[in-house]
Amino acid sequence: MSKIKDRCEEKLRPIIEDLGYELIEVNYQKVAGEMNLIFTIDSDTPITIDDCEKVTKAIDPILEEMNPTDDRPYILSVSSPGIDRPLKSKRDFDRNIGKEIEITLFKKLENKKTFIGILDNYDENSITIIQEEKPVIIKRELIAHIVPVIKV
Repeated sequence: MSKIKDRCEEKLRPIIEDLGYELIEVNYQKVAGEMNLIFTIDSDTPITIDDCEKVTKAIDPILEEMNPTDDRPYILSVSSPGIDRPLKSKRDFDRNIGKEIEITLFKKLENKKTFIGILDNYDENSITIIQEEKPVIIKRELIAHIVPVIKV
């Protein structure tokens, strides 16, 4: 399944980027009993249904030609990552500097497994958040998950 995902990502990333979108990820997985080929896209503006339709129309004929699943049926889906998507890429972190994030750790640090604070800085090795006006530096190897804090 990884081969399908990798082939699709490699072939279709430039096409999606030429349309003005960022390809976040490609997944090939079973959903409700059927195989789905899922492209998750993003941009500097919120993704709309029209954006998803535009990308679908652009990649569908290429997928037909590629036949990445060797004639096994699948459902093509193009979607947005949502506002609560995990921070993974440099672009994700850059977009969230100065915003509140929640960091979940694999195991407790200072008797806590969850830290919430303002994203101040990051590098390959650590994430720095501001909590109660003090910097808290957390090593990346300890981090299981980072998401923006969504206030309703």
